[in-house]
Amino acid sequence: MVKIATDTLGSMADVLIHFLSAPPDGTPAEVIEAFSLCGRHAQEPLPPPLFVELVEQAPVAISITDAQADILYTNRAFEELTGYGRNEVLGKNESLLSHPLALDRVYADLWQTLNAKRPWHGTLVNRRKDGKEYLAALTITPVLGTTGEIVYFLGIHRDITREHRMHQQVRHQKTLLESVLDAAPVVVALLDSERRVLLDNQEYKKLLGDLRGREPAELMLRALGQLEGLDLERSARTGSDFRGKEIRLDTPGGRGARWFSCSGTWVSQEGSAVGGHFRPLPNQGPCLLLLAEDVSERRRETEKARIQYLRASLAEQQRVQGMREALAAALFQLQGPLNVIQAAAGMLHPGGGNALRPVLEEVIESGRRALETLRAALPAEVRPPVTLVNLNEVLHEVISLSVDDLLAAGVVVEWKPVPVLPAVYGNKQQLRGLFKYLLDNALTALREGGAANREIRILTRNGGGSLMVELQDNGTGLPEALRLQVFEPFFSAWRDKRGHAGMGLAMAQEIANQHGGGIEIDTTGGSCRVRVVLPEAAGRHPPAGRSP
Repeated sequence: MVKIATDTLGSMADVLIHFLSAPPDGTPAEVIEAFSLCGRHAQEPLPPPLFVELVEQAPVAISITDAQADILYTNRAFEELTGYGRNEVLGKNESLLSHPLALDRVYADLWQTLNAKRPWHGTLVNRRKDGKEYLAALTITPVLGTTGEIVYFLGIHRDITREHRMHQQVRHQKTLLESVLDAAPVVVALLDSERRVLLDNQEYKKLLGDLRGREPAELMLRALGQLEGLDLERSARTGSDFRGKEIRLDTPGGRGARWFSCSGTWVSQEGSAVGGHFRPLPNQGPCLLLLAEDVSERRRETEKARIQYLRASLAEQQRVQGMREALAAALFQLQGPLNVIQAAAGMLHPGGGNALRPVLEEVIESGRRALETLRAALPAEVRPPVTLVNLNEVLHEVISLSVDDLLAAGVVVEWKPVPVLPAVYGNKQQLRGLFKYLLDNALTALREGGAANREIRILTRNGGGSLMVELQDNGTGLPEALRLQVFEPFFSAWRDKRGHAGMGLAMAQEIANQHGGGIEIDTTGGSCRVRVVLPEAAGRHPPAGRSP
């Protein structure tokens, strides 16, 4: 150990004791611990040689300079870190450690802070004796004399080169990972156990914009949760991944539906509490890596062919159903007069003195034969299978089926669906027919209204265990007195009754009833607003005899 004069030892001890009395923020804990040993053994201060010996063994580099930054003392850690022996640096300026890469503005801030008699904390690029650079985290504290002037500077610094490189590697890996994710042509999101987004990519952010701020992951998980055979809660508990699950999201603003093929991988999330340093902690719940490929274009191509089939199929369904309903209504209306004739015939006495009775009996018999003929002509009622149906999808198909008629009439459709709508139990073909009747009804109202700007507004909502579909047009409206009468068979309120049998709303009401719902018409506000309410499938069983 290099011998140091006694008076120098006393000065350094004063400097260190002054520092220990109020160590600046950021001072390494191990330094304070080493200095604090001085007051643990006796009421009187330790002798300066013993005090300095403790500092000699401190695990961080320590130096003391005068007010001009000329070095008066360095400890062993300083020698080991810088490569300079003590005799090589005593009396020399601390700037001999400065590297040419150091920024002038950093040193300007350093001296401005110290001259203001405040401690300075920061990072500098230093140079060892062999010329190798290292990154130093410094704390420099001015030590004041009895009159308040700066007498010494106490410097403490640590080599943080390794930590810096590790931090840079982590940052570079994170940047590389983000670049790879952003270049991926699929939506990627990493969700924690609370379904909060920890990491996403550019495709995810684009979808977030398309959904106008609605969190895509939340909507996707909700849609996945409605798929048959996929229980996300159970999948999370068992760690069962899923692949190729197609979901539908309806974007606002008339942009149409988006279809995604989703895959999910569960990733274990270890506990991060400090207690886990010595013993394993329970997992905080699995994270979900969610991948979603946009398959909308592929779906649209297949939809084109399917829409053509649906158009023909729906036309045939409406023709058969219309024929059935018309014949049923005709039977009902014919049965009334026949019952009256039968009652009148019963009032006449039998016998030869009443010539009217045989005539009435012949009329009754002819009426019965006519009714039987009509009943035989009724198309057989087919009980269609019940499945889980997405009403957003059904409405989108109905709009697609009617697009030619809508364009020809100059009608603008405002389509405002809920992005994810719970399913209902029902027959998809029948439900298409229901909404086609309502859309055709609105289109007729617009044609008769003659407005320059023709609009139909369609929206979906859900809540309270029910789903609501609302169709509103800016046509002629409907008088309040006819609000219920329009659902009667063969009733038509149109001025031009050609081509209108008056069965559309009656059949729509019948379909809604069969699905456990109903239809109501709101005539307030001068326009006609038709609401269809159907029960959600969640918590319900399919109708008896029909399997989902």
